[in-house]
Amino acid sequence: MYKKILLAYDGSDAGQKALLDCGELAVWAKSELHLVAVMPSAMSFVGLEGGVYDVELEEREKKKYRAVLEDGLQRLGGCGFAAAHGEVVTGEAIDEITKYARKIAADLIIVGHKHLDSWAARWWRGSISGALIEHAPCSVLVVITP
Repeated sequence: MYKKILLAYDGSDAGQKALLDCGELAVWAKSELHLVAVMPSAMSFVGLEGGVYDVELEEREKKKYRAVLEDGLQRLGGCGFAAAHGEVVTGEAIDEITKYARKIAADLIIVGHKHLDSWAARWWRGSISGALIEHAPCSVLVVITP
């Protein structure tokens, strides 16, 4: 069964639904639960020549993503699941989630997903959950939020 579950948590409505489902599944399977929040890089690219690194932006973003992660851990604690681990990582979402899953030898990755109404919104945003299925080292559960 799923002994180590990784939840990619972003604090969105879809992420919160996945968090609650994840907690229930972890309790049922007596799993070790890990939350990971993926913070985009603070590097801003300027043309083809290079980029600019903004230290202040990175610090603000770290605080924001740490708060998202702490919120997730508190919500799990409120549901009676206080033994979860959490970490904020920096980089591209798919790369970082799969790298973290390998690091902890996860048996299952859980991610929330909200259906987008327009084709333009779906095209512009892309699908983290769809790409994750292609790259994950283990099973992926996508929790749909209407």
